[in-house]
Parts: sequence; C-alpha cells; structure tokens
Amino acid sequence: MSLAMSEKPAGRHAAAGGQLTEAIVDTVQDEALIQTRRDQICDAALALFLEKGFASTTIRDICARSGVNQASIYDYIANKNDILRRLLNKLWFRRDVPSLSDRLDQAGDAPFDETIAAHFRDTWSKKRQGTLLAYRAVPHLQDDDRKAMRANDEALIKALAARLRDRTGLPAQDRRAEVMANLIIFISAFAPMRDWLQQDIDDELILRTVAAGVAAMVDRLAEDDAAPGPEA
Repeated sequence: MSLAMSEKPAGRHAAAGGQLTEAIVDTVQDEALIQTRRDQICDAALALFLEKGFASTTIRDICARSGVNQASIYDYIANKNDILRRLLNKLWFRRDVPSLSDRLDQAGDAPFDETIAAHFRDTWSKKRQGTLLAYRAVPHLQDDDRKAMRANDEALIKALAARLRDRTGLPAQDRRAEVMANLIIFISAFAPMRDWLQQDIDDELILRTVAAGVAAMVDRLAEDDAAPGPEA
C-alpha cells in the first residue's frame, strides 16, 4: 500500500487550549490554500463519517469526495484521526456557543427558564452535527482525545453545578447539584432527537416544554427538605 493510501503518523502537534490537539502540518506555506484544502477535506470527511461511520471511511473515500488529490492530502492533514480532531474542535468545541454556566453568569435578571431555552436553542441547532459526530466517533477516539473530551465535560459539570448551588442553596456536600448539571448537559446535547421522534411537534413547543421542565427540576431541589446529609 502506498503512503498516500495509508494512515501517516500524526507527527508534531500543537496545543489548542480547551480543544483537542491538532497535528502541525506545514509542508505548504500558502495559508489561504491550506485553509481552503482543509475545509474541503473536513467537509467531505464529516459527510462520510456521518453517512458511513468513522471506521468505514477511508482516506481514499475522503479524497474522492473532497476532490483533493491523494498524493497531496497529507500536505494539509496528518491522518484520519487528525481530521476527526479538527472537526470536533470546530463543531463540538464551538466557541460561538457559550456554556450554560457562562450564560447564567451573564443573564442578569433574565428568567431562569428563558436562559435555559436560549442555551438549548443554540446547542440543538448550532452543535447538532458536532453532537452526532462526537457520539458516533467516541469508540474510535485516541486515548488522549478521549481524556481531553472527558476533562472538558467534567469541567462543564463542575462549573454548572456551582451555578446551580448558587440558585438552590444546596451545600457543597450535596452531590445532587452535579447530578442535575450532568443531566442538563446531556439534555443540551441529545434532546429532543428530532431525527428519531416528535417530528410533527413544533420546535418552539418542544424547546419551551423542555426548558420549563429543567427549570422546575432545579427549583424543586431548593424546596426539598429531604436532602441527603454528608456521607459518613
């Protein structure tokens, strides 16, 4: 098998704060050309990963779909895992979709359920492809990438749990704040699964219903006098 048809080693890497580490590929010096070709490659790979799955997609498939020559594709990416990292950084770690904890910090006097609804509206639309890709690609992630994604999720849960404690008055030893934060983050990623169920229900009705339900669950914690005590 020729080098162009195989997976090249990742080579050098660049740290990307809060994201997965992308390989440094600097064979070509024309930055505009590099960006154009990487966009072609990543757009084609995303469609193929979602259609066929990561494992079943080959570099040959990506070249054929993108129009990038097999002899030059490694001038722009290191290997298939590098493409996956770049896609996840773009679609899953989107910088234009703030976390719910950040939204709550900036919400001021806005109603709690309105802030939640705004967050779900963004994540269910702007991050939909990233969610599908992350969900389907997890079994194929490299160990370092899996650890980085887990660390990111843990940081999101910790930050949101702190905001929920502020709202509910739960003490630090009451782990229900983490449980609720975990649930909210899961809902923000995977609900309402409109490509599976509820296709005949209005989008806004689903959004408002789920946001109201989440707000009610959080506020119920503040009212619950049966909170478990600290672990012995």
